[in-house]
Amino acid sequence: MRDRPTRSNSKKARPMGNVYEIYALRYATMSPRTPHMNFLLPDPHDNAAQDLDYFVWLIRGHGRDILVDTGFNAEEASARARKLTLNPVDALERFGVAATAIRDVIVTHLHYDHAGNLDRFPNARFHLQEREMAYATGRCMCNGLLRHPFSVEHVTQMVRHVYGERVTFYSGDGEVAPGVTVHRVGGHSDGLQVVKVETARGSVVLASDAAHYYANLQRRSPFPIVYNVGDMAAGWETIERLAGHPDRFIPGHDPIVTEIYPRASDKVDAWALHLPPTRSFAK
Repeated sequence: MRDRPTRSNSKKARPMGNVYEIYALRYATMSPRTPHMNFLLPDPHDNAAQDLDYFVWLIRGHGRDILVDTGFNAEEASARARKLTLNPVDALERFGVAATAIRDVIVTHLHYDHAGNLDRFPNARFHLQEREMAYATGRCMCNGLLRHPFSVEHVTQMVRHVYGERVTFYSGDGEVAPGVTVHRVGGHSDGLQVVKVETARGSVVLASDAAHYYANLQRRSPFPIVYNVGDMAAGWETIERLAGHPDRFIPGHDPIVTEIYPRASDKVDAWALHLPPTRSFAK
C-alpha cells in the first residue's frame, strides 16, 4: 500500500521492509557568520548569513540504535571558539540512549566536529571509508590548510580503534544494516561518506558535510572548506539520486532543519527526520 501524498513529497513513496526512524540532535552552534564563511563564491548581494548548527544523528529501528557522527567536547569547543550547548554523549543520554548501548557508529568523515568523543562508546564498531583514514594520516596532513579541520587526538583515537579491530572500512558503497547504507562522495574531505536510510517516507539521505546548508546543494555553491570541488559537485548529484526527492536529503549544519521538522524531545534539542517536513523544496 502506498503512502498518501504529502505537501513535502509530491512523489508517492513505498515503505520498505527495513524502515527506521531518524533523529537530529543539535549539540552546538556558531554565530555570527558572514556569507564568505558559508559559500566559496557568495552572492555579492548577500550581507547576512545563517548560523551554523552542529548535529549528530540517531537511526533507530529493528531493535538497534545506530549513531552517525560523534561531535566534539568542551575542550575542542573552547579551542575553536564554538558554543557547545551539550556534549553529544550527554544529549544522547537525555534522549534515552546510553553510550554503552551503541553498537554501531558511522563516522561520515574525521573532521573535529564529526569525530570527537570516540573514546566514549566502549562497545561500538566504527564504520568509516578507507579513503578517509588514508587522507587523515597521509601526506595531505602536512598542509596546514587541509589539516586545520582535523584534530590529531581524534585521528589518533581512530587509529587505536583500528588496532583494536573495532573499525569496519568501506571502499565506496556499503551496507551497515539492512536499509542503512553508506556512499563515499568525497569533496569536502577525501573520504566523506553520506548515509542513506530507509524510512516510512522513502529514502532519506544524511548528507553530512557534502552540503552544510540546503543552499550549498540547491545553488551548486560549495562550502569554503573543500578538498576537491569536482568531487563535491558530483556528490550533490549522488545525493539527489539516492534521495529521489529534494525533501529527503538532510544537510549537515543548516538551522532550517530545526524549523521544518517536528521536535522530538522536551529534554534535548532533537528533531524527527523520518517525518515529513512542514515546508517542501520541490519546485
